[in-house]
Amino acid sequence: MSSPWSRHATTERPGAPDEDAESDAPPDDPTPPEAAASTNGHRSNGHARPAEHPDRVEQAGPEQAGQEHAGPLEHAGPASTDTDVRPLDDGEMAAAFGRPPDGHTPRRDHDTGHDTGDDATAGAGTRRRDQAGSREPSVALASAFGRPQGAPETLQRPAEGHAPAEHTADDLWDAETTERDPWRDPAAPVELGAPAVREAEPGPDRRGTGPRLSARELLFGRRVAPGALVLLAVVALLVGAVGGVVGHLTAEGSDTLIDPGATLAQVDAGKERPAGSVSDVAGRVVPAVVSIEVRSGTTGGTGSGVVIDPRGDIVTNNHVVSLAATDPRATLEAVFSSGQRATARIVGRDPQTDIAVVKVDVANPTVAQLGRSSDLRVGDGVIAIGSPLGLAGTVTTGIVSALRRPVRLDAESADANPVIDAIQTDAAINPGNSGGALVDSTGAVVGINTAIRTLGGTDSSGQGGSIGLGFAIPIDDVRTIAQSLIQTGGFAHTDLGVNAKSVTDGTSDGAQILNVRQGGPADRAGVLEGDVVTRVDDRPIASADELTVAIREHRPGETVTLGVVRGGRPLSLQAQL
Repeated sequence: MSSPWSRHATTERPGAPDEDAESDAPPDDPTPPEAAASTNGHRSNGHARPAEHPDRVEQAGPEQAGQEHAGPLEHAGPASTDTDVRPLDDGEMAAAFGRPPDGHTPRRDHDTGHDTGDDATAGAGTRRRDQAGSREPSVALASAFGRPQGAPETLQRPAEGHAPAEHTADDLWDAETTERDPWRDPAAPVELGAPAVREAEPGPDRRGTGPRLSARELLFGRRVAPGALVLLAVVALLVGAVGGVVGHLTAEGSDTLIDPGATLAQVDAGKERPAGSVSDVAGRVVPAVVSIEVRSGTTGGTGSGVVIDPRGDIVTNNHVVSLAATDPRATLEAVFSSGQRATARIVGRDPQTDIAVVKVDVANPTVAQLGRSSDLRVGDGVIAIGSPLGLAGTVTTGIVSALRRPVRLDAESADANPVIDAIQTDAAINPGNSGGALVDSTGAVVGINTAIRTLGGTDSSGQGGSIGLGFAIPIDDVRTIAQSLIQTGGFAHTDLGVNAKSVTDGTSDGAQILNVRQGGPADRAGVLEGDVVTRVDDRPIASADELTVAIREHRPGETVTLGVVRGGRPLSLQAQL
């Protein structure tokens, strides 16, 4: 892209006469002004126009004429503003700025790119316009359309003898038209200015307004007869009336399901529960059963207990309070069904039977009625009351599944290896029920819930869940031991003085004696190692645990009859406990 001021740039050639020098030539120069204008007139694309008068070239000399295209052409900058230009006279002003005469419009030479004319006035005017257009270009135009500084290419035409550049026709300037604009000047400088054409202001809307449409035309798009409108209104009223009747009938049909005056039937008096019912028994026994909470730092547990006298003595299991008995930092509290809390103290405990007694200072506590476990029969209904998993006042029911069931308790939970002669029941007993009450249909306590058997293990602590195998210590044993604990703080058990194991020969079971303590009841009775005990008085003995609980049924000093088998022969021995 060519520079916007390339049309008016001057070209300096080695040895060529300066244009300013030509302007300062003496007035007696025989060369007429028109010829000078023809020689130094327009320059196209920065090249000097070839001389039209050969005599002027000859005067320049052979060397000067040969040097016109000898060296590389340089792109000259804008003409200096301090160039001396003589003032123009009226004739020259008219030739430079006046309207060209008709029929003398300057034309462009397609070979050289210069304007041509017959008269010298046109050449003079062209030269003046070149001088006027060589002023400093606009900064905006130079930045937008100028060539980058230091570009290696030039905008000059090739020198004579070289192949001229291919000329591309320009419809704007080169078209041969019959009518040309005399004011069109390709050498005129480009200037930015205000737009020549402005947008016209919108004129007023002169469209006319038609007549207003009636309501019938708006609704129906055309005029409708009044009779048709009346008929349409009647049809609409009929449709609305039919809809109202249908809605009314539907509403009346739905109202039949709603009766504002209806009242629910109720009994005049509360239900009378018969004596001995579960609810009657629970209402009388639950206030006498408490929750026992043991805490030691971040550890602890919850069990149950039964109030057995008005002084605040509570019977429970030894494994419930064993943490408080062995850890001085532990705290022990009893929580009644009313929510009242009281600090509990251990009165005494018997690890061999898993029984303990604690005491609380509470005025007028509800005391449970103690029954007789010896009166129970298999199949009797029983009720278990306690705090399984901390849920105080839980009541479950069942029956007596078995009596005098020997059960060895878990040594870790009872800090010993006790064996109890238990009551088996299918009433739901879970961890937390330990120490709670097992009552009969009269509300009398017949046992203290102690252990369960689960499918998750064989331990009797019941750390699993109830599967209908619960065990309770008979209240006859509890009464004797608890009274001794309250009176003396301990309990003395009877002992035969032997160690035994459970055996069977396929036809009968028993407890085989492993060793006999010297001087003990068994030694004095003549029991030998290897003897198998099969009976104590009238109670059959099928295991070593059953031998233990059978001996504990008696008091010290009593005499029992032992049935033994020695060498295949049955024997009967008397032993004083």
